[in-house]
Amino acid sequence: MSSRVIPSLRYRDAKRAVNWLQDGFGFTPHLVIEGDDGRIEHAQFTYGSGMIMFGSSREGEYDEFVAAGADGGRATIGLYVVVNDVDAHADTARAAGAEIVMEPEDQDYGGRLYTCLDFEGNVWSFGSYNPWHAD
Repeated sequence: MSSRVIPSLRYRDAKRAVNWLQDGFGFTPHLVIEGDDGRIEHAQFTYGSGMIMFGSSREGEYDEFVAAGADGGRATIGLYVVVNDVDAHADTARAAGAEIVMEPEDQDYGGRLYTCLDFEGNVWSFGSYNPWHAD
């Protein structure tokens, strides 16, 4: 099954994100397009059957509306990823430099969850609750 909703992010340092998302969160590169100047023009990373896309911040029509989290202000989107072992995932993310802003905790609706900020301040939540398989 493929996901029909694919979040898209901007990073000031998308080149760093290529390695960081693998080491810190366990994502797998699907496609990475690097421009002549070394900037990441477009990247697709998967986690299970989910996917995110991201690229370097730049001047352009799309970037008038979407900016990297590190460019200031509050995030207007948070990403949620279903993982098997929330506590182990949090440990890996913390070791990679993620700022854990909500420690792993059991949730009233089921499952376990933690929330962190990546190296540019994007909001990520990882939990064991899978809404596709909820009763």
